[in-house]
Amino acid sequence: MTLPAATLGDYGLEYCGVIYSLGQGTYYASNPSPLAQRVQVGASRRKSCRPPMQVRDPRGRASIVADFHSHPWFPSSFSSEDRRADTQWYSLRIQFDTHCIIHKLVPHADDDLPGEVYVREGRRWKRVGSILPQDKASGRITAMEEP
Repeated sequence: MTLPAATLGDYGLEYCGVIYSLGQGTYYASNPSPLAQRVQVGASRRKSCRPPMQVRDPRGRASIVADFHSHPWFPSSFSSEDRRADTQWYSLRIQFDTHCIIHKLVPHADDDLPGEVYVREGRRWKRVGSILPQDKASGRITAMEEP
């Protein structure tokens, strides 16, 4: 959130990157990059960035497990574009906003399991919704019942 324009709300930049492993059980994050042009879109709150499709790490062969991106405003959950099946390239998607509210999507893109949507609360992930198999194309979330 300290990168240029990362917190400028409706006129800010969305940054993307990936989380990857070199195979020893340790995970790394790529440098975040907007990988898109800055467009002042006002209150529509639709930004775009493209996570990298590969990582070159001189220490070894990188295996990408997740993409991450920031939203330059608060509050912000996953947009419909973030949840759609055709935007899911990796096993996980992490999204955060200017108040460091962190969301996680487990799309289960290549199987019949529902996608899972979580929000970070303290040191735990709280499941807040699911994306039913028939809703994966659109990314429609079905809210979880409160216990």
